[in-house]
Amino acid sequence: MKLTNAHIQELFKFTRKHFVEHYDVQTELVDLLANDIEEIWVAKPHLSFEEARDISFKKFGIFGFMDVVEAKQKRLGKKYRTILLTYMKDWFSIPKILVTLSIFFFFYYVMSVNIRKSYLSALMLVLGIIDVVLASKLSKKAKQRFQEKNRKYLLEDMIFKAGAFSSILIFSNLFNLSSLLRSTDAFYFKICIAALITIAIIYSYISLLVIPQKAEELLEKTYPTYKLS
Repeated sequence: MKLTNAHIQELFKFTRKHFVEHYDVQTELVDLLANDIEEIWVAKPHLSFEEARDISFKKFGIFGFMDVVEAKQKRLGKKYRTILLTYMKDWFSIPKILVTLSIFFFFYYVMSVNIRKSYLSALMLVLGIIDVVLASKLSKKAKQRFQEKNRKYLLEDMIFKAGAFSSILIFSNLFNLSSLLRSTDAFYFKICIAALITIAIIYSYISLLVIPQKAEELLEKTYPTYKLS
């Protein structure tokens, strides 16, 4: 016996029912279930589709599809970090390194001149607010994309959500770290703070602006059928 298109659609519904929300993960699971169900039918052709499906699902263990989902998240999480690192490396090579050094020396200068240390915290707060605004716009764009396509991919979610969340988290920690300048004037501490702020700005720029703008290109490279969906 072979699965029909109706059976395949039922398997997609089955994966969604078991909290698998990303289409690429659903597709992978449906493929696994479909192949296994047809093998089960070879040995037990009298079973109904639902019975064969349930037997196949039990093979995933007590956590259901969770292991497959986590494995997919790890693979694509590594891919996203590789993409991010590739773009960040550009900012440490000519000619962009000149901009990177300018950002670094600007913040080091701000910490070194004889002004109130609270000014740096205020500046970090402004950068944090900008970060939140950009992240919010990215989140709205992600919702619009899902409504238009009625499906979302795991890497797509990382591009439009994970990067925004990480960026906000980094700036919130830097805001707290910069407040420590009130209690120390150590040269190396200023160097470290300036370097961290510079990296955070570059990270935010890439994760909130550059990568989302290249989302279609990146998704088409990762998913051969993405353009057809």
